[in-house]
This record gives sequence, C-alpha cells and structure tokens, in this order.
Amino acid sequence: MATEAAADDATDAPEAYEDLLDRVRRWNTVGSAAGVLGWDQQVMMPEGGTPARSKELSTLSSIRHDMITDDETGDLLDALDDADLTDEQAAVVREVRRDYERGDAVPVELVEEISETSSEALQAWEEARAEDEFEAFAPYLEKHVELKREYAEQIDPDRDPYEVLFEDYEPCLSIDRAEAILDELRETLVPMIDAIRESDADLAVDTFEGTFPEDEQEALSREALELVGYDFDRGRLDVSSHPFTSGNQFDCRITTRFDESDPLGAVGSTIHEYGHAQYNLGLPREAWATPLGESRDLSVHESQSRLWENHVGRSRAFWELFLPTFQERFPQTEDATVEDAYEAVNQVYEDNLIRVEADELTYHLHIIVRFEIERDLIRGDLAVEDVPEAWNDKYEEYLGIRPDTDSEGCLQDIHWSHGNFGYFPTYSLGSVMAAQLYEAAEEEIDGLDAKVADGDFEDLQAWLGENVHRHGSRYETNELVRQATGDDFSAEAFTDYVEEKYGELYGI
Repeated sequence: MATEAAADDATDAPEAYEDLLDRVRRWNTVGSAAGVLGWDQQVMMPEGGTPARSKELSTLSSIRHDMITDDETGDLLDALDDADLTDEQAAVVREVRRDYERGDAVPVELVEEISETSSEALQAWEEARAEDEFEAFAPYLEKHVELKREYAEQIDPDRDPYEVLFEDYEPCLSIDRAEAILDELRETLVPMIDAIRESDADLAVDTFEGTFPEDEQEALSREALELVGYDFDRGRLDVSSHPFTSGNQFDCRITTRFDESDPLGAVGSTIHEYGHAQYNLGLPREAWATPLGESRDLSVHESQSRLWENHVGRSRAFWELFLPTFQERFPQTEDATVEDAYEAVNQVYEDNLIRVEADELTYHLHIIVRFEIERDLIRGDLAVEDVPEAWNDKYEEYLGIRPDTDSEGCLQDIHWSHGNFGYFPTYSLGSVMAAQLYEAAEEEIDGLDAKVADGDFEDLQAWLGENVHRHGSRYETNELVRQATGDDFSAEAFTDYVEEKYGELYGI
C-alpha cells in the first residue's frame, strides 16, 4: 500500500517517473525469466522436473508480486498523480497503476499457491489427456477454481468473479461488450453454418487426404515460416502438446504440433503462432520490459495470429504462393490446383471436435462452449465433476456432434491447467478484430493480394508494425483499433468478410 510519505516526497515528477520505470523494468525482467522456465517446462524439461519447477516458478511469481506491490511503487504512483506527463508517460503510469492496484489486493501467499498449482496441474493435465481420464485432472481443476474465486474476491468482492478474471486478459473491454460480440457471432454463424451444411456445393475437401510424415511436416512448417519472414535469429520452432508462443522483441519462440493425417493443421497452427511472434518481435526494442514495449493484451494479440492464419494463410493468394512448396514436400498432392487447396483449407467441418483444428466459422462455437462452461464454473453454477457431461451436451447442441472421449472433449485445451479462466473469449474477439484490421490494411495497401501471391509481405508487416506493434500498450484496445482503422471496434467487418467469403464458396 502507498504510504503518506509520498505527500512529503521531495522527488520531482521526472525523477519519480524514471524511478518507477526502473522498478517496472526489474519486475518485468523477473516475469520474462519465469516465461523462459514456463517455455522449458512445456518443450524441453524432463518429465521428472515438475516438483522443482513448480517451486522455481512459484518463487519468481512471489518475487514479482512483491516488487509490484511494494510501498515504494505506490509512493511513486502517488507522486505522479498530478504530474505534467507526456501522453506516453501517462500511458505507462495508467498501466502500472492497474497492475499495482490489482496486485496489491491479492496476498502473496495466494499468488504463490496459484503458481505452484499451475505447474502441478500442467503435468496432471498432460497425463490425464494422454490416458483419457478426466477424473485424474479434476482435483487440480477444482483447486484452480477455488483459488481463482478467492483471487477475484480479493480484487473486488462485490463484482461477478468471472468479470474480474476476464480483466486479467482483456482489461480494456468490458465483459458485457465481449458477450455482445459473442452473441452477434452466434446469431450470424449458426444460421450460416446450417445453410452451408444444407448446401450442395462440391468442394475439393479430399485434396490433402493421406499420410504426411511428421519430419516432412516440420520441414514444411519451417519453410512456411521462412516464407512469411519469421526471424530465426530471434526465435525458434519446437513441438509441444499444445501450440503456443513465448517471448519478447529479442527472443520469441513458437511451437506447433503434427498429425500425420492432417498437414493443414500444422501449417495453420504454425502460421497462427507466427502472427503472435511477429507482434512480439515488432514491439519497440528500446521500451523492452515497460508497458510501451509490451503487447496490448490478448484480444489484440489474438488479432495478429488470426489475421495471419485466416486472412493470409487461408487466402487464394497464399496458396498460389505456397502450393508448389507443399507439393515438393508431398508429391502425392501434385495434381492439386490452387482452387483445390483454397477449398480444402476453407471447408466447414461437420464433425470436428477439436478447437485448434476447427474451420474459420465453427471455431467460434468451440469458443462459446468453453466460455459458458468456465463462466459457470467460476460463478458456482457448474460443479467440476459435471464438466464432461456439460461439455458434451453443449457440443451436441451447438455443433451437432458429441465427443466419445474426454481427450477429444473437455481435456483438449491447456488453459484450465494454468488456471486461465477468462482467456477463451479473447480468441473470438481477436478474430473479429483481425477482420477489421485486415480490411483497413487492404484499403491502404495497393494490390495486397498480388503481393501475398508474390511472397511480398513487407507492406503488410510494415502496416501492422506502424498501426499495432509499435504502440505497445500506449493505447487501450478500442482506441488502438480506432487509430488503426478509423472506426470503433465492432463485428461488422468480420460478419461482412465471412458472409462474402463463404457465400461464394458454398453458394449461399
């Protein structure tokens, strides 16, 4: 807590700001180190390393928490209350104050327990998923739910706990706004998907059927990354059970996974993670470990990955460029045309159960299932033991399919093993934002499709760098979108985009 010493502090505003910035750099450096250990746990660490890694991450979490909530942080913020700050300095203070106030409300013992539980739950989830035994993971999920309810109560006991948790991932958009967008997606997509399933369009959905060895898929993924311009001098590609990106503007690593019957899954997830990495690598280097050098939360981050995955990676132009490389790796597809590839990567699945393998439309119904279940868990409207049945029922209701196993059902995602409740809505919010950003980029970049087909991504990368990446967390979410596109954040561009694209594909 801030002390009254701030009132008597002789430190002038410029010095107070620099002192605050120095503290911020220190605690973000600790967080960055924890991120490397977290990456290692999911990619390189021996299976037996969990007990020590849990303590290591827990200790770093408590150190960072102590640094954020130290009295001196509060004193410096108080000293800057009425200071004459530049817009950038005011943005830094705004972001730091939010972290300080939320952190100060939560006891360090709870922070440590959440961190330790996350490490233990990760291994339990991996084992439960491999063995298809939800019961083995359930105690860890139960503990996470209890801890996160307590966490939310410490921050604000008078508000919906799920709303409080959502703000950890998207502090600049209200949960009401998120729910309104999800509702709009449901209202647009459900009848569209029904119409697609009734359509007699004959897409080339079998273009990439067969067996595609993992080693060749990995080589293809690296070629895809080189094609779009991933900087391997500041990154690397590895394999994990759940694809993810971790790092900063100096060192940003991505992972993917392979299924020998589904080469498109690896290509899509690799390009998706490239979008995340490109955002991190495009942040201002001189502002590293400060809010001006950090990404603007998860909805914006997801907009970058979904933009590259969907608006680039699923486009005709991209497959005009990439199909020869694909066919060189997998000669069994040598007869496929660009149109065949375009139709295959944009088919709408009738029976896909896996979120990360979902098509561009049904993906959002996967998100809605997760959102509704985790919201009900946190609010106490659903018991952990009832999660598998609730999950299966919602899949049957929204998608017309029902999982046969928990591994292809409620155990498929890593997020709940980390206690990341409130994360899932940002995926759909990011997809909506991606459409709005890409529409603006198309208006400003002459012949963008032709450039993609030629393998020239420099103008798109520069546009995203100028309008999104370089700002770090200077702007809050809606203001960032307005600065980039001229309009407030809305679902209009996304609904227009999918109606035009899938109307053409399926004749609806």
